[in-house]
Amino acid sequence: MAERSGERGSAAIAAALAIFLVLFVGITLYFFLAKTWWYPPPINDFGREIDAQFTRTFIITAIVFVASQLGLAWAVWRFRSRGGRASHFEGNNTMEALWTTATIVLFVGLGLFGRAAWAQLHFNSIPSDAMVIEVTGKQFNWIFRYPGADGVFGRTAAEFVDETNPVGIDPKDPAGQDDVVTLTLGVPVGREIKLVEKSQDVTHGFFVRELRLKQDALPGMAIPVHFHIDPDKVGEYEIACTQLCGSGHHRMRATLKAMTEADFEKWLANEKAQ
Repeated sequence: MAERSGERGSAAIAAALAIFLVLFVGITLYFFLAKTWWYPPPINDFGREIDAQFTRTFIITAIVFVASQLGLAWAVWRFRSRGGRASHFEGNNTMEALWTTATIVLFVGLGLFGRAAWAQLHFNSIPSDAMVIEVTGKQFNWIFRYPGADGVFGRTAAEFVDETNPVGIDPKDPAGQDDVVTLTLGVPVGREIKLVEKSQDVTHGFFVRELRLKQDALPGMAIPVHFHIDPDKVGEYEIACTQLCGSGHHRMRATLKAMTEADFEKWLANEKAQ
């Protein structure tokens, strides 16, 4: 009688764990497929490339996840304790070789598929007519600088940095007299934008969800990235810092304002006047 009771207990535990695994798989898939917590829609081609790569990766990993978890649920139930003596067997070298090879092929294949999006951001040449904007990260603000009518940025140096001159423009450099410094990144839609990222103190991470664009700003370096925004995506988007840059990291945010060309010119003239 005791042995039968032990068998019933073992079956109950195995059944509970197997059911939990099945429910866990179902709930996880539901939240991903329903997109309960998801990125906002992309606003340019690069964002759509990133989303396509994410979808490919998700489908492959989802298949592996579902197969492995349901396989584990089956194994928990199939090989539950029945009060007998446990058996031992060696691994299967053929299956291990096949599994390892399949993993390598999947990872390399995903890398090859994703190279286009990566190259588009980091290796493709930036159009010569791109609008150049300087982005400076400092605890705990993003500061944006536009060249004036001369199209040339003024010289900057650390000794000139103060509350009224946050990026340190040399007051004696004529090229810097018409530079426009703002706390908002305004850009015209449909035009290529080149950002030159800098940092005055620690590593900051420039990130805009809708662009799927993330690039660290490092002290002592000027790092270029580029993007454009679809002509029909006029609006405001949040700029966040993705690096833990200090006690005020949580408030290091700014706004990306995407405007028509005419509205952008008015906005820039207003920022310059202020």
